[in-house]
Amino acid sequence: MKLGVFTVLFSDMALEDMLDKVAAAGLDSVEIGTGGHPGNAHCNMDELLAQPAQLEAFRKQVEARHLTISALSCHGNALHPNAEVAKRDADTLTKTIQLAERLGVDTVNTFSGCPGESEHSRHPVWVTCPWPEEFSEVLEWQWTEKLIPYWREQNAFAKQHGVRVAIEAHPGFLVYNTETMLRLREAAGEQIGINFDPSHLFWQGMSPVACIKTLGAAGALFHVHAKDTAFDADNMAQNGVLDTKSYLDERHRSWLFRTVGYGHGESTWRDIVSALQLAGYQGTVSIEHEDSLMSIDEGFAKAVAFLKPLLIRERLERVWWS
Repeated sequence: MKLGVFTVLFSDMALEDMLDKVAAAGLDSVEIGTGGHPGNAHCNMDELLAQPAQLEAFRKQVEARHLTISALSCHGNALHPNAEVAKRDADTLTKTIQLAERLGVDTVNTFSGCPGESEHSRHPVWVTCPWPEEFSEVLEWQWTEKLIPYWREQNAFAKQHGVRVAIEAHPGFLVYNTETMLRLREAAGEQIGINFDPSHLFWQGMSPVACIKTLGAAGALFHVHAKDTAFDADNMAQNGVLDTKSYLDERHRSWLFRTVGYGHGESTWRDIVSALQLAGYQGTVSIEHEDSLMSIDEGFAKAVAFLKPLLIRERLERVWWS
């Protein structure tokens, strides 16, 4: 496996400076944001798609530092009930797939999307329980009328361009756990898989290792994020894990996103890396920083220091036991 970073955390840096920083840290790859929620600080897709010389210069900037691009990422909502938002995010995904093909990148990361409750909605609606009955009716409408038709088309488009789409299972969207991921893959096609982010699974009470086993057996592990989640036992005991307070209200939340190692220890992450190895995953583990208690540089440095020995150790163990 390779160690990489989702470079949107360095959005205030020029491309060349960002790549120098990543290379100096001893990483293998970069995950580049192309639009949507991550933004596109290091990648002007319109220019790269329209100007072959700029595309080649972009590629050489990465290669010159002995890095690879693990994925292009455009986490948006192409099923948004606001037609303008949906078109913007759908167009961004289309261009990202086209750019990935031209760069020789095989994976594009995004969200599954979430529509409203009907054709008349203004905002997305995420259903979290089956009763009263109208909730189940809304969920079935979302899947059959919106999610599956859209992703069947995207599966065909991605296949045409030799690209896989890795959907990040994220609460608030229709694909948020193993079951929903595999349901969509079965309905839409095998170009659709997962961008596996343990942080969203931890707070839902899921086992990343169990999920990796099932997703790996299905051939659905396309990309991996490294981000952790920590819990406040007292807040959680009183309010559970469905927490809508701001991520910046750290003292009162039930859980927070943390840098790897600050929510779960080395043993947990070693088990995750080992499970990825056993599942045959040989791609990138991409550091994602959303820790509001650490600066970008501190979170990045600590994540690199924590993960590097684990990945090296698992490589050595794999060689030893083979």
